[in-house]
Amino acid sequence: MNETLTLHPDGRTTLRLQRRLPHPPAKVWRAITDPQHLTHWFPADVTIDGDRITYGFGPDGHITENNPPHVFAHTWGDDHLRWELHPDGPGTLLTFTHTFTDHHGAASFAAGWHTCIRAMHAHLDGRPSPLPTEPRPADSAHLHEDYIAILGLNPATAHDGNVRVERQLTRPAEDVWHLLHGDDATPGTPPPTPFTVPGLTPGPVTRTETAKLLEYDTTGGTVRWELTEGTGQGPRLIITHTGDTTFLDAWRIHVEELAASLLD
Repeated sequence: MNETLTLHPDGRTTLRLQRRLPHPPAKVWRAITDPQHLTHWFPADVTIDGDRITYGFGPDGHITENNPPHVFAHTWGDDHLRWELHPDGPGTLLTFTHTFTDHHGAASFAAGWHTCIRAMHAHLDGRPSPLPTEPRPADSAHLHEDYIAILGLNPATAHDGNVRVERQLTRPAEDVWHLLHGDDATPGTPPPTPFTVPGLTPGPVTRTETAKLLEYDTTGGTVRWELTEGTGQGPRLIITHTGDTTFLDAWRIHVEELAASLLD
């Protein structure tokens, strides 16, 4: 496997996956451009009409590059997908790039495309290759966490004296909330220990919404936990700690330990 992640100055991110396939470019080209082949591995029902592509749901796309059998590129909403094929002996070197705005969703996208390209490989081989309609949550979670490490996604950043942690999680928000003892949180009392980090002296909880939000004051600012819509099978966790960056590493470690515990 060969995967890289590039963050651009405009804030967009490009995921790059490279795979060697034991089939000639012309055959792989049909797999990535012919809707009758796409149905065996692509994660949507594709219809191509001229330079317009529909996906069965969400916004349409359009073809931005079509140079058979070398490059096929198209948009999907605000995202851009590019498939590049090069001869590799009797086979093909496939380089796929996906450019998007949601940097912290990169591991979810990588895990999804990895699964799709594996299904395409099986289809090219003539093997049964339907995409799993009900993937095993544990397998999907472990693959996601593998890509967090492979892509070097760092959830914690500091800016203007504040800490922000953003991390895609792999279990439903209700499960995360239960693990954090969120139901024990009551406004006016100290937050449950899992909502804090070592060395931090929390004030009382000021706001809580079950499986969505918990907020409390500190001596220098506030800490806010949010569980919002995510890109995978779990929520996106966003923690903001205002007024103090000395806890940057503590929050990063705490969130990574939380993510690991969700795999048990």
